[in-house]
Amino acid sequence: MEFIKVATLSEIPIGERILVAYEEDDVGIFNLAGKLYAILDICTHDNGPLLNGKLDGDCVICPRHGARFNLKTGQQTMPAFSPAPRYHVKIEGDDVLIAPLRLHEK
Repeated sequence: MEFIKVATLSEIPIGERILVAYEEDDVGIFNLAGKLYAILDICTHDNGPLLNGKLDGDCVICPRHGARFNLKTGQQTMPAFSPAPRYHVKIEGDDVLIAPLRLHEK
């Protein structure tokens, strides 16, 4: 697992989100009450983007068909059929770094 710098804290104020790249994947980083969560920006129902979905508590709602993805766990609701891949988030100074979670990690 390799952490890479993708943003700075000042780019993601509380309540905001940004799209970054990890290798060739688009990743959404969400700032929920000062804690950052990173999730692959693809709905597992139809590969649509999640970044522009409405936030409801800890979840982002896919703007296409309403599947919900928990930003903390990746768990989903129908019509999505599998959890969204998540990323570790590490803060070093003002830098935001991410790395993919392995399948067995929680």
